[in-house]
Amino acid sequence: MTGSRVLALGHYQPSGVLTNDDLARIVDTDDAWIRSRVGIRTRHVAAPDETVDSMASAAAAKALAASGLAPQDIDLVLVATCTATDRSPNTAARVAARLGLDAPATMDLNVVCSGFTHALATADHAIRAGSATHALVIGAEKFTEVVDWADRSTCVLVGDGAGAAVVSASPEPGIGPVLWGSVPQMGGAVRIEGEPARFSQEGQTVYRWATTQLPAIARTVCERSGITPADLAGVVLHQANLRIIEPVAERLGAVNAVVAKDVVESGNTSAASVPLALSKLVERREISSGAPVLLFAFGGNLSYAGQVIQCP
Repeated sequence: MTGSRVLALGHYQPSGVLTNDDLARIVDTDDAWIRSRVGIRTRHVAAPDETVDSMASAAAAKALAASGLAPQDIDLVLVATCTATDRSPNTAARVAARLGLDAPATMDLNVVCSGFTHALATADHAIRAGSATHALVIGAEKFTEVVDWADRSTCVLVGDGAGAAVVSASPEPGIGPVLWGSVPQMGGAVRIEGEPARFSQEGQTVYRWATTQLPAIARTVCERSGITPADLAGVVLHQANLRIIEPVAERLGAVNAVVAKDVVESGNTSAASVPLALSKLVERREISSGAPVLLFAFGGNLSYAGQVIQCP
């Protein structure tokens, strides 16, 4: 095998939905203010008994069922999350136990909002190196547990959920080369700090960086895969803010692509946002099987990572 590909996808969102009007009863805000600034209308909120690993397992089970593989075929589990509360056992190990996997390697990755694209690259590298054959790659967050509900600049943004991909060895690469990096000098622009941990950010700083720098970085991702932005059938950016997604996609020049805008109904789900949005696009058959899709995420640290994949 000379590469890997995304075999199947799955996602999970809690049944609880918080609308902008609901938030207006909690904090000084309203629907028009939220939609004009971030484009979000609703977000899903996990129940007290819904955990990061339970949501991750639900999404992974859906992806595994769609893949046609058996649980014992999975030999690597990677979970991208920044909201797991326990240090050990890690979330990946708990997912493996919930799904009845045999003896997989289990690792969590905390790269905040760009965690899934980092984890997808890591799985691709492991498979190319012969260390794994079939991997579960999951992004899962319970972000509503780390938000300050009295801060209208952040509480309107976040939601909970999970997205998962089954990644398998392939004779032909279906996952392109990753372009990843960070801006260490801006690492404090997105933070989850303190006791209890609370999410805060320098929103304007992140907005300016994303809208001015991301288009060129995303074009380089396409170049590494040997395609142009016009070749893309889909663009799935981190679902942080519709006012970032739309201008970045336009400046990228992906004129023929379906652009994911799941942030409108799901809010910012951090590491879950890319696989969640991608899984929904595929479930609705908005992108053809085998078509090129750009995945690109950015956020805390200020880290970023992206790759072009073939749609499963």
